[in-house]
Amino acid sequence: MKYDVAVYIGRFQPFHNGHLSVVQRSLEVAQHLLILTGSHLASPDTRNPWSSEEREEMIRAALPANWQKRVSFIPIRDHLYSDNLWLTEIQQKVLEEAGEEARIVLVGHRKDRSSYYLDLFPQWDFLEVPRLEAIHSTAIRDAYFSGSEESNYAAALPAGVADYLTAYQQTGRYQWLRDEADYIKGYRKAWAAAPYAPTFVTTDAIVIQSGHVLVVRRKARPGKGLIALPGGYIQQDETVLEGMLRELREETGLKVPKPVLQGSIVENRVFDAPQRSQRGRIITHAFCIHLKPGPLPSVRGGDDAEKAWWMSLADLYAHEDQFFEDHFQIIQHFVSRT
Repeated sequence: MKYDVAVYIGRFQPFHNGHLSVVQRSLEVAQHLLILTGSHLASPDTRNPWSSEEREEMIRAALPANWQKRVSFIPIRDHLYSDNLWLTEIQQKVLEEAGEEARIVLVGHRKDRSSYYLDLFPQWDFLEVPRLEAIHSTAIRDAYFSGSEESNYAAALPAGVADYLTAYQQTGRYQWLRDEADYIKGYRKAWAAAPYAPTFVTTDAIVIQSGHVLVVRRKARPGKGLIALPGGYIQQDETVLEGMLRELREETGLKVPKPVLQGSIVENRVFDAPQRSQRGRIITHAFCIHLKPGPLPSVRGGDDAEKAWWMSLADLYAHEDQFFEDHFQIIQHFVSRT
């Protein structure tokens, strides 16, 4: 074969017949295939409902027995605000698996603007694989989580994946995701009559003290039960700074004087990845507040927060897959700089 290793990058949410055709072509030109499952450790939502482990299980269920030993999986985290971090993780993990001398080819197809990453690996050959047919994971997920008849999406799936998804419907997680899907659908419908696609502005507070960060547990959808930063939509009569301070007080009851909070802001940044929220285009202004070392102020959940507490920075990664939207990455950004 021309190549030792083929590399196939995707989210596979879920794995469908179009993906299967790329796998088949990859194994025709390479001895081994590395499937890189993106969005590793992302909290579940209607865009990324299945974990890396679940996706490997469903993909394995779709592969013929003679392919199994020729395919390996590498989970890859999202780095919404740094292509370089994402590229570094991929390069390191592929080389660890394939070896320095391996002949490597990147496989895939350019479907839309999101495929720009295919041009970020000039050190590897690239093999363009034509799309099998017009299969869209988004349409499959929409049908699946709307409770639509299986006939509306199963034909686009390998038999093993269809069986996996049928069994998954019996889990509590499926019902949680269906409720999320219903909420998102209603949210978007409420704004469908707007003369242009709306853009929303929110604020988030990253309060750090003595090796801890202040977090909340969401009381309502979307992301009900997930860990989040205190924050929310700004009101019409306030600045983003005022909105951040208001939301911080409402959701955590943090009893630190306003002048102290304002004087402890060490950095602020806009986080605006277009896909950061399933609700639509939401741009958040995040403020990092670094309080002086000392006893942690008491906090309590309020307003949209079921609970508020100080999480040790050492515990962040243990809860990475429980954070709402991109909040883990926002915390990661500020913690690495303060």
